[in-house]
Amino acid sequence: WLKFQYCIIQAMTNGFAHSLTEPVLPVGRFGDQTPFGDPYWYQGLNSPYYDATHLAWREKCRKFVDAEILPFVDEWEEAGVQPPGLLKKLSDHGLLSAVFPRDVGGQPPESFDIFHELILIDEMARCGSWGVIMGCYGIMTMALPPVIIGCRPAVRDRVARACVAGDKQIGLAISEPWAGSDVAAMRTEARREGDFYIVNGQKKWITNAVNASFFTLACRTGNVGKGGVSLLLVERDTPGIKIEKMKLQGNWTAGTGIVTLEDVRVPAENLIGEENKGFKMIVKNFNHERFVIAAVATRAARVCLEESVRHAQRRKTFGKRLADHQVIRHKLADMARAVESLQAWLELVAYQMKTGAPDETVGQMTALIKAHASKVYKQIALEACQVLGGISYVRGGNGAKVERAVREVVSASIPGGSEEIMLDLGMDLAKI
Repeated sequence: WLKFQYCIIQAMTNGFAHSLTEPVLPVGRFGDQTPFGDPYWYQGLNSPYYDATHLAWREKCRKFVDAEILPFVDEWEEAGVQPPGLLKKLSDHGLLSAVFPRDVGGQPPESFDIFHELILIDEMARCGSWGVIMGCYGIMTMALPPVIIGCRPAVRDRVARACVAGDKQIGLAISEPWAGSDVAAMRTEARREGDFYIVNGQKKWITNAVNASFFTLACRTGNVGKGGVSLLLVERDTPGIKIEKMKLQGNWTAGTGIVTLEDVRVPAENLIGEENKGFKMIVKNFNHERFVIAAVATRAARVCLEESVRHAQRRKTFGKRLADHQVIRHKLADMARAVESLQAWLELVAYQMKTGAPDETVGQMTALIKAHASKVYKQIALEACQVLGGISYVRGGNGAKVERAVREVVSASIPGGSEEIMLDLGMDLAKI
């Protein structure tokens, strides 16, 4: 009991934390300090996850986004096309190339880890456009790793180096009109004939399909179910491939499309990994994909909160600031607690990934946080509309980010596995 009392006294005098842990790097203030506009470690609070390399990386990422993305995002959105030259700039500035290994042309900084990637995703997502971040960054981190890990060296080097340099692009062709979250139900078939696979089928909702030179394509090479799935590297200019752009509610700049394959001859040397063992690689790849989606959704929710705080401090109604009305203050408080708790969970998941937690554990955590992030994002986007009022219903102007956010919520809740599938998967992996 005396020891317990002593701990309480130490905690009250700020000694308790430092008596049990190593000193934590003071990270300093960063950004314009809008309340809740950035994670707490941007606002002068300490964090166990970040060091001096992360601080320098954060500054580099923000400078790039402020100069090369934020001034143009509304123009790109209205044009509905991938930002011209942005992918190449991301690579040349050492941002896109940072997340890939050196043996395929990557330029990872010293001590680069998943928290550096989280910072990059978080900073890019400040623009409030899912199409920009998913089309120019996200899909590259989802479609290229299987090629780097599973392709023959000659194929890997030719494809990966061109993509990492920002000269070529790649898409991940898994979903089909009849097989979305139920990946094992895919019907696209690849039949082996000598030194080639003859591929027939259709892929739908394929991010970057319009811009991609290559596709990491899932297909059936064996019996029905998980055991008959393989991955192939398919080149866009192969005869028999037809691509049709889709008109979507959101993700306007991501070049999402339908990929139809009719008697497409793919060299057998383009097999990724082993035949009929592609499902395991797909599932493992999903862990990182879902982490990326959760990270984008977290910042998207924060953008809505930030815009709400700014508007509430600026707008006056009934003779006082909107922020001085108790009902709005409580709304902002509820939004803040949801976003900050989501951020804390996201960083915890990142730490498990960094420290080598088992794939199954990471799979459970990424499934649940993806579902939670999309639910929080949806809630915050709609609440932001209530704070901003009519301007949130107008494309452009002071409400542009919130208007876009409402259209984009489905970009978090369905791709990479719907909320319902993710929640059920989380329970399966927890063995409940």
